[in-house]
Amino acid sequence: MAGPSSGCSLERMDITERRVCVWLCRQPDSNAPIAAPGWLTQTEHQRLASLAGPRVREFLASRWLIRQALSAVCGGQHRPEQCRPVPGRPVASQMPAGWHLSISHSQGLAACALSRQPLGVDLEPLQRRPGWQKVTRRWFSETEQAWLLERDDPQTFLQAWTFKEAWLKATGRGIAGNLQTLEVAPGFELSGDRPDACWQADSLAVEDFLVTVVYQTPDATPHRPAFHWLAPPPEDFNLCTAEDRTIDASLALHRSIQPGHPSRPLPEAT
Repeated sequence: MAGPSSGCSLERMDITERRVCVWLCRQPDSNAPIAAPGWLTQTEHQRLASLAGPRVREFLASRWLIRQALSAVCGGQHRPEQCRPVPGRPVASQMPAGWHLSISHSQGLAACALSRQPLGVDLEPLQRRPGWQKVTRRWFSETEQAWLLERDDPQTFLQAWTFKEAWLKATGRGIAGNLQTLEVAPGFELSGDRPDACWQADSLAVEDFLVTVVYQTPDATPHRPAFHWLAPPPEDFNLCTAEDRTIDASLALHRSIQPGHPSRPLPEAT
C-alpha cells in the first residue's frame, strides 16, 4: 500500500467542483455523559436513545460529520446546523438536497463520503486480522480464494474486503449473498455485476486505517476524490464550522470497475 505522502485537503471554495469528497474525523476522546445535541432530527433522537456506551459517541460523531460535509460541499450556503440527511438510513441528503452520501466508522474514526452520483465508503483498521482466512473461504469466490490464500497477507485481504464493502454500499445492497457481486482479481483488478463501465474505486491509507470509496461517475474519465481531515467535534458536539486539516496519507490504489460476470453470489447465511 505504499505511495507518496500528500496533503489532500482543498480550499472550501473549490470543494463544490469535486464530484466525490470524503471527510474524516476522530470522535472526542471522553467517556463523560453527554446530552443529546439539539440539532438531531426526531429520527436521530430515537436512534440515539437506543444506544449505549461507546456507540453513543460513534453515532453522534458520524451525524456531526455528515452536517459538516454537507455544509462544505454547498460552499457554506447552508450552515452545518441547517444540514441534515434523509430520515432513516443516511444514504442521501435532505438539506441541501441532491447529494448521495455514505458513512463508515471504526475504533473512534468516522468517514462521510458525498457525491452527486451513487457511492459507498468503507473504513477499516490496518491492524492484523486473525480470522481473515475463514472469512475468505466463506464469502469469496473460488478464484479470489485461490490467490488471496496463496498470497497469505492480511492487508491484501483487507484491501479486497474494503473494495467489496464499499461496492455494496454504493449499489445499495447488504453483505449477505452479495459479496461476490464484485470480484477482485490478482493485482486488484475489479469486475462488478453492473452493466455500465462508469464505476471507480480509490483507497487511502490514513494513519492506522484504510479508507476505500467506490463511486459512480458520469463517464469513464478518472475523477479522483478529495479527502479531508476535520478536527474532532467538541465535547458537546456543537456544530460550529470545523477546522479542515491537511491529511498525512498515502494513496494506496485507484481502480476502474469493469462490467463483468462475477461468480454466482452465495445464498444468504442462515
